[in-house]
Amino acid sequence: MNRFAFLIHPIEIDDIYRKYKYLKILPKMMVEKIVSNVSPSVTSKITDIKSESQEAEGWFIGIPLTSNMMVNMQYQYVLKKIIDSGRIAEKLGARILGLGAYTSVVGDAGVTVAKNLNIAVTTGNTYTVAAAFEATRKACNLLGKNLQESEVAIVGATGSIGKVCAELACREAKKVILVGRNIQRLIEIKLELNQKYGYRVEVECCTNVSNGIENADVVITVTSSVDDVIKAEYIKSGAVVCDVARPRDVSKLVQEKRKDVLVIEGGVIEVPKEVNFNFNFGFPEGLCYACMAETMILALEGKYENFSLGREMQIEKVDEINKLAKKHGFKVAGLRSFEKVIDEKHIESVIKNMKKAHSI
Repeated sequence: MNRFAFLIHPIEIDDIYRKYKYLKILPKMMVEKIVSNVSPSVTSKITDIKSESQEAEGWFIGIPLTSNMMVNMQYQYVLKKIIDSGRIAEKLGARILGLGAYTSVVGDAGVTVAKNLNIAVTTGNTYTVAAAFEATRKACNLLGKNLQESEVAIVGATGSIGKVCAELACREAKKVILVGRNIQRLIEIKLELNQKYGYRVEVECCTNVSNGIENADVVITVTSSVDDVIKAEYIKSGAVVCDVARPRDVSKLVQEKRKDVLVIEGGVIEVPKEVNFNFNFGFPEGLCYACMAETMILALEGKYENFSLGREMQIEKVDEINKLAKKHGFKVAGLRSFEKVIDEKHIESVIKNMKKAHSI
């Protein structure tokens, strides 16, 4: 039996309150102090993972630290929690460990974690990119857009996920805007893309999110910020916005104020129908994040290697994980927006409001 483990943690303090309602009566700082002293533990066993030729099983291992806590606490303390979780995975017989949510961002993106464990480690970022781009393409088609005629902005372009998203965009889009805080790094990435893809696509750099996305037909946002960075007033009418980040990059006010744009969540995957997660992480049955799916796919394939690790990512691996996903029965699910399934009625509403905005 192929075995894996995947790390999960509460994204926000409200996720802790949902499980431990009685903690709401305490000050937030006290709650964080209490949970920070709780050891990682097995949250659930994942069963019945089957493809045509292989089977796998795994475990969710929970670390009781929110994203904000991981950012503000001492790095060594957070790293130790992650490594301790990995050792639990080793004892369970897992041969690969997936780093979920902010555990994949801390420090050097899994490199030090892998050095301290005797099993393979992956962040799941490669399939996250693959799924996000496929979902974006689907969303564009629903709104009657063609990526080949679109301007695509990548927010967080200097990160490993952002850089590969930019490269995927350069394969198809008319123009790509690289958005990030480090102008020197943006310029370096632009030169790399020009060298690899020639000048068939126009590439620009921008350090201001508002300016960077104001004319974008498509926005893919992949920052590691704990606060939202995409505001309602920044987005062009009729745009498709794919939010890959967790915690999310797109402000919830966009949902309320901008009925003329389509916001989707990147990385929502339909798993083989028998899979039982035995845990509710907010998705309907049969769906999961792409980072979770990558760990399962690698386990089914018996590919026990550090597949997605560190700050660099290769587009060749994106193509490879796409092939493995298809082989083992994983695919991009129907689109979702702010935790809800996007149906025909929603698409019709967006198109109607787009036309209304353009007629003003």
